[in-house]
Amino acid sequence: MTDPKKLAIKDFVYELPDERIAKFPLPERDQSKLLEYRHGQISDHTFTELPSLLPQYTLLVFNDTKVVQARLLFQKETGGVVEIFCLEPIAPHREVQMAMQQTGSSTWKCLVGNNKRWKSGPVTLEFEGGTIRAEREAQQEGHFLIRFTWEPAELTFAEVLERCGKLPLPPYLNRELTPEDHTRYQTIYANQKGAVAAPTAGLHFTDRVMDKLEEKGVEKAYLTLHVGAGTFKPVKADTMEAHEMHAEQLFISRQFLMRLLKQLASDKPVIPVGTTSMRSLESLYWLGAKVSQHPDLSLQELHVTQWQAYESSDIPTATEAITALLQYMERQNTEYLHAITQIIIAPGYTFRICNGLVTNFHQPESTLLLLVSALIGDNWRKVYQHALKNDYRFLSYGDSSLLLP
Repeated sequence: MTDPKKLAIKDFVYELPDERIAKFPLPERDQSKLLEYRHGQISDHTFTELPSLLPQYTLLVFNDTKVVQARLLFQKETGGVVEIFCLEPIAPHREVQMAMQQTGSSTWKCLVGNNKRWKSGPVTLEFEGGTIRAEREAQQEGHFLIRFTWEPAELTFAEVLERCGKLPLPPYLNRELTPEDHTRYQTIYANQKGAVAAPTAGLHFTDRVMDKLEEKGVEKAYLTLHVGAGTFKPVKADTMEAHEMHAEQLFISRQFLMRLLKQLASDKPVIPVGTTSMRSLESLYWLGAKVSQHPDLSLQELHVTQWQAYESSDIPTATEAITALLQYMERQNTEYLHAITQIIIAPGYTFRICNGLVTNFHQPESTLLLLVSALIGDNWRKVYQHALKNDYRFLSYGDSSLLLP
């Protein structure tokens, strides 16, 4: 078995010309190309054909996170602009869902542009019907802790961002926001506010495709993983051992776990839409493995670490793991689970829940490419060469693929 810690990121390089990066979305979401990889064979389709290509009785799992307008442009008294990009909440709540409902003030971990020009004191930003103030509380490695206070104090932080924030487009698009991005950089089923990047595999779905899925008998289920800016973090270490995987917040309902358990028990396929859904599903397995070993774990200790999947000796079946998680929820008397995951899915990983993947084409030397390679092995090169030769569009606004190993 491959030791993922020893993987060299230079082995996951391919030539991606700038003109192959989709800078803008297509006029119609579901008219993107769809590359199907099935048992080693590649074929070309349009995304509207996805329902007919999925295996019978598939449960398709979507990430319903919603991108928030996390970029705030503050004006200094001298006229200069300080850009603050909210990454994750710190106080009074670390849970994204609760932090979004916070009123009056909140502290967030942030990236700050033009920080050197921000000498001291707070900066303010006026918006329709109110103002927000930002003060630096501390500087930490690569980021700042920023305390926000706003008036009117009864507004939630979600409402404040809605009124004065800007949508954070992926850095590689390298362009200004357009009005179109406000709808097109969200999935049509986006529901839970908290992501700073879209789960882009879902951007191709339209009502028309959703109706076709229903006709085909493909069932749908929704979980929430709030995508962090770490999804764009390049791997700078020579080997994966030295790369720290970003942590993301996962929210799961008891109802979702019951549906998943039914699917697993009947041995029918589970296919995630996007790498975030896949990481969530596989994280659920490892959370279940953890609570079956440590039944008294507190809710605050629900954390899948980067290498847990490769270091565990106690390996329950998928149904045992999900059952253990449901029993844990019962003991904790909760309908929802909030957990942190840093799972890294790389060659050498054994999939416990997922049988395939719907995903876009990812950046060279990225952890997302490692995930694709974990699923289809070295054939990822064949898939990407085919996509490059056949005019597929790459990255967030690019085309799609259905990978069935």
